[in-house]
Amino acid sequence: MKRHTFGQWMIAVRPWSFPASAMPVIVTVCYLFWKGAGINWLFALWALVNIVIFHAAGNTWSDYFDYKKHVDREDTFGAKTLTGGMFTPSEILWLSVTLTAVGTAGGLTLVTLTGFPLLWIGLAGVVCTLLYPFMKYNALGDVIILLTYALLPTVGVSFIVTGAIDWNVLWIALPVGLITDGILHSNNTRDMVHDSRAHISTFAMIIGRKASAYLYGFEMIFPFIWIGGLSIIGKLPLMTIIIFLTLPVAIACTRTMLNSIEGGTEVIADLDVRTANLQLMFSALLSLSFVIAYFL
Repeated sequence: MKRHTFGQWMIAVRPWSFPASAMPVIVTVCYLFWKGAGINWLFALWALVNIVIFHAAGNTWSDYFDYKKHVDREDTFGAKTLTGGMFTPSEILWLSVTLTAVGTAGGLTLVTLTGFPLLWIGLAGVVCTLLYPFMKYNALGDVIILLTYALLPTVGVSFIVTGAIDWNVLWIALPVGLITDGILHSNNTRDMVHDSRAHISTFAMIIGRKASAYLYGFEMIFPFIWIGGLSIIGKLPLMTIIIFLTLPVAIACTRTMLNSIEGGTEVIADLDVRTANLQLMFSALLSLSFVIAYFL
């Protein structure tokens, strides 16, 4: 195995995507804090680090199979860790297995400290991570993303930090999860031609470019309607409307996607990164709103 710089290893795990896994944890903890729940802050930090490790494992696991399946080639978009020769397939596989082992060890230790309900939630997350390439190739990637980066982490974190599952966290899982799913959906919409060449079938390919663009728009805009509605009826504090500061960004992303219907895939070459940035800003403001509401 040849030596690699720290920067190259960072490129391999794609840290720009980490808000997709980190922010659901942070938003959930801040929501529970607003509700007055007793928070185990050490376990909260532990859960945050652990889910990011699993996310890095999932990224490299997916990259390995995309390369072996010839989904990623020299002319495809995204990081060139394998197609550009920065790493060998065995190095990426080794990295993924190592990260999975570290994340599993951390998760099992948390199970012993919190309780067995976490074991089933964690196992579901591991299975989703390992099956993600296969599911993505068969049009179920969007479902896996919603489970792995919305439903499972919010429910799991509520148990980790309080000792009990608070199902009300699902109120915030939906809007954060939809924007997170938009990261994958924009990626799959952009890569339709390349994915077709590799003989795989993503959800974007099944519904077509125009419908995919409209679905992406729904994933960007509906979270604002959802949060606004919940704040009006009292399910969430009124302070959560500060997330509307990111609405112009969501609208700009949506316009870019709609322009791709006629303008082609080059128009949305970096839309997955922009969507990840939106998810970070949206979730950060949502988290901040809960903290502010607690002290008001």
